[in-house]
Amino acid sequence: MKIAMPIGVDNFKEVREGYYFVDKSGFLSEFFPGHAKVTLCTRPRRFGKTLLLSMLRYFFDIEGAEEHRHLFDGLAVSQDAAMMEEMGKRPVLFFTMRGWKASSWDEMKEIIADGLQTLALKYGNLLDSPRVLEEDKAVLRAFRQAKATVADMRTAPLRFLRMLEAHYGKKPVFLLDEYDTPIQSAWEHQYYKQAIDFFRVFLTTSLKSNDSLDFAVLTGVLRISKESIFSDLNNLFVDSILRAKYPTAFGFTPEEVAQIASRLGQEDKLDEIRAWYDGYRIGGRELYNPWSVLNYFYEGCQAQAYWVNTSGNAILAELMKNADQEHFETLLDLLEGGTVTSFLREGVIYADIGEDQDALYTMLCTTGYLTTESTETFAGETEYALRLPNLEMRRLFGIEIVKRYQHGFGKSALVRLLRAFLHGDAARAEEGLRRYLVKLASYYDTAKDKESFYHGFVLGMTALLIEDYIVRSNRESGLGRYDLVAVPRKKGEEGFLLEFKVAETEDAMEAKAEEALTQIRTQAYLAGLDVEDRTMHRYGIAFCGKNVKVRMN
Repeated sequence: MKIAMPIGVDNFKEVREGYYFVDKSGFLSEFFPGHAKVTLCTRPRRFGKTLLLSMLRYFFDIEGAEEHRHLFDGLAVSQDAAMMEEMGKRPVLFFTMRGWKASSWDEMKEIIADGLQTLALKYGNLLDSPRVLEEDKAVLRAFRQAKATVADMRTAPLRFLRMLEAHYGKKPVFLLDEYDTPIQSAWEHQYYKQAIDFFRVFLTTSLKSNDSLDFAVLTGVLRISKESIFSDLNNLFVDSILRAKYPTAFGFTPEEVAQIASRLGQEDKLDEIRAWYDGYRIGGRELYNPWSVLNYFYEGCQAQAYWVNTSGNAILAELMKNADQEHFETLLDLLEGGTVTSFLREGVIYADIGEDQDALYTMLCTTGYLTTESTETFAGETEYALRLPNLEMRRLFGIEIVKRYQHGFGKSALVRLLRAFLHGDAARAEEGLRRYLVKLASYYDTAKDKESFYHGFVLGMTALLIEDYIVRSNRESGLGRYDLVAVPRKKGEEGFLLEFKVAETEDAMEAKAEEALTQIRTQAYLAGLDVEDRTMHRYGIAFCGKNVKVRMN
């Protein structure tokens, strides 16, 4: 059976009338009774936040209420008579900040002005309303004519909500999608303070003590700290991946994925889908990445990383930029299925990312790169064990680690270097390493620990091997601790073990390389590894400044 998958379609009406829809309407029955004045739902990108807000818009909006009623036929909410009584009873202000990205504050102001002009053009009927204040109509005209001031833009949501209440005689609902997109863009391009100052007023004036607001629902990836943007907003409820009241509102449950597979006659693909796209744990529930699941079926059940470039890779790149050898070993552990512990804290400040590892891991968790494995209480605080959720995230993590150590070389050059080590070509491995070292001159000159520098730079490159090799660094084996090993997962394949030495002079490099080989033999490193039916090449590597010697036996 062929079913149209809603790839890139997040308008609820359009999805319901032409595409497969995973029914999330039960959220309305969960959310509405006793809802907070302002609810912020934070989830990773591409987890269905925009579609859910669009569903809320079509459900509550007084405009076109009867026309839209059929969109909910057969859905879970249609069985809730009390909830259906609330349909079409309120005006709705809905807009998204998706795409609000700019390289400077001046450019961002233009994007804001364009977005608000587009919104204003939808509300021409308010200009004819006798109930709307003339001063608000004047600002509405200014938005429509692209003549609004920055001061007008700061309080735009407040004015729109006030006009809607005046016209309809009912308090409106405010739905704001991806509220944090412009904040992340500002952090990436160094105009963070200007953006925070603007959006603090933009959001707080519309959400705090606003008599024209019924309730608001915001979505985003991160809960930006209350002190920096939600100033004194004491009526905010946050539904997050760490504290989820509505865990299944976003993402796909195993049952929902199984239902899609059944409709398509692809039940035999469930194990592959689980390995690639499952693994998220939110509010105690198991969840799949919905964007990737839909793309998997759309592409004829081809397993690959569909989530690339959708979630703000700048945060992961920041981790790569500041990672030392110890952190790279942690990252490789994650790639091998291990965990990293961190005291996560919601309400992060972007400025903390480069200084505070807990803030960075918090962002990696909330953006979807990591998920929680378990928790432990220490000194009254919760420590989280984090892991990569699935094969898709392992692939993306590996890509970012490799990028960190390409240093101007193409991927093909790195592959040739690794193949030289794997196939016992010491001469070509030496040549490839020397070319990298020359390119890395500035990094070497600033390194505090030269031996760790060499170790870390080779270690980073081996991330490319993670899927087919077990890569380990600085582990006990035999009678000592080897520096680096790559053991093929399949029998009959070739791998390697590397031991590093640093020589004081270039004349001493040959002897140091031989010393490293001798150490591999005398310490019996390979004897402590599971390398049966695998060919393991042993290399002694001596570094001196920008030069290198590679010897093999």
